[in-house]
Amino acid sequence: MNNAIVKLYSDKNGEIASFLNDFFKKNVAIEDEFLWQKEYQNPLEIADMIGALIENQEDYKINMWISLDKDLFINITKHNADEVIRYLYERYPY
Repeated sequence: MNNAIVKLYSDKNGEIASFLNDFFKKNVAIEDEFLWQKEYQNPLEIADMIGALIENQEDYKINMWISLDKDLFINITKHNADEVIRYLYERYPY
């Protein structure tokens, strides 16, 4: 099984770092101010990040894309976030 991937994009300098620092509750060093990517062995770990970003979408100008299958990315929006989170728990019930 491939690892799940989260990609965060922003055109606002420092936006991704600010979100990640708040989400992880620690300073996160990132190389690219406009793109952050991380692979997760357990895709359920992505659900919390989706929820945090959508709940705070007014505070952060960030686009999130996730990949659960090779070369297929889903754009996470306020309109599909709940469905994607439900799908994660249905597909990976461990």
